[in-house]
Amino acid sequence: MRLPYELQLGWRYTRAGRATRRNGFISFISGVSMFGIALGVAALIIVLSVMNGFQKEVTDRMLGVISHIEIFSRDGQALGDIDAIMAEARKNPEVIGVAPFVAAQALLARGEDMKGALIRGIDPKLEPQVTDISTTAQQGALDKLVPGEFGIVLGIELARSMFVRVGDQVTLVAPGGQVTPAGVMPRFKPFTVVGTFDSGHYEYDSALAMIHAEDAARVFRLEGPTGVRLKLKDLHQAREVADQLAATLPGQFLIRDWTRANKTWFAAVQVEKRMMFIILTLIVAVAAFNLVSTLVMTVTDKRADIAILRTLGSSPKSIMGIFVVQGAMVGVIGTLGGLLLGLGIAYNIDVIVPALERLFHASFLPKDIYLISKMPSDPQRGDILPITIISLVLAFAATLYPSWRASRVNPAEALRYE
Repeated sequence: MRLPYELQLGWRYTRAGRATRRNGFISFISGVSMFGIALGVAALIIVLSVMNGFQKEVTDRMLGVISHIEIFSRDGQALGDIDAIMAEARKNPEVIGVAPFVAAQALLARGEDMKGALIRGIDPKLEPQVTDISTTAQQGALDKLVPGEFGIVLGIELARSMFVRVGDQVTLVAPGGQVTPAGVMPRFKPFTVVGTFDSGHYEYDSALAMIHAEDAARVFRLEGPTGVRLKLKDLHQAREVADQLAATLPGQFLIRDWTRANKTWFAAVQVEKRMMFIILTLIVAVAAFNLVSTLVMTVTDKRADIAILRTLGSSPKSIMGIFVVQGAMVGVIGTLGGLLLGLGIAYNIDVIVPALERLFHASFLPKDIYLISKMPSDPQRGDILPITIISLVLAFAATLYPSWRASRVNPAEALRYE
């Protein structure tokens, strides 16, 4: 089927050769516009994919240590009837794992070295139901947490900072001292390191220590667990399930899901992602509107051609269509090029970044500064489609005014000096 002549001429002008210096300069400007669009689209895809990957990686690692929902008593003390609370929680069809725990803060000391730590008392048999900590801990480490033997499992970074290994002893200094004839004395309890865990999340690896729940109750003088942790079939239903449990559980409790526990962090990531989208879209917009100058110069250069087409019977609408096609072609090619470049880098960033780190002998994500040490990437259709549509719309919008000016060229004026 024969293509409309507007499309043929528009494509011919887009790929016009460099017969003259003027045509060569116009082609150069057109190429710069095309390259700018491609670079902007690629940058948008790469940056948003990395931010998506960062959020997904941190969320996965975070939920490997913390649970989907936590239930506390309002006074921070031991829960009353822990078995009744766990049984009621299991009645919810979304709940697939339930485990009690004790949460407290303390100091860990070894010699003159002392570190603040978040102490978590767990039931080693039930803990795998609510977290993946057993898969990141040394093999059999949780099984060595036997009540009365006072064993402790440390985060790998915490163990390194205290220079301890499996078999070494650390002293737990509990808050709230005991009264003696000599005054109030802090409570000390030696623990034996029975293992370490490496969740990949520096915040937890450097501050979390786990002991048996019964040992925790003895050390912190509690009557039982201070909370219950839940795991759900769908982690995105955590807020709805928490609201349901608040209505069904007997008594007054504090119920916190993982989205509320880290609300500030997730809100900050969303704001950053939104701002980066706006900033990088401006790059695409600048490149797209370079098409205005390109088409204005093309219209000026093709005034004689326009006049001849008009005298042959072309309508102003057809003339406008020719230059819209030319500008749109630049936008389409630039967008597709940027799409291929961006997706190529986004899907291979796990290979590209390590190669650059080896080349420059640098670490882009130090573990002691960032939550993760590897550059993640997660391209999502919900980001790529809007980027592609916005780029094409901006390129099309940039062609309208020069094309309209081309349609207003007077044939007699254009041919007077030809």
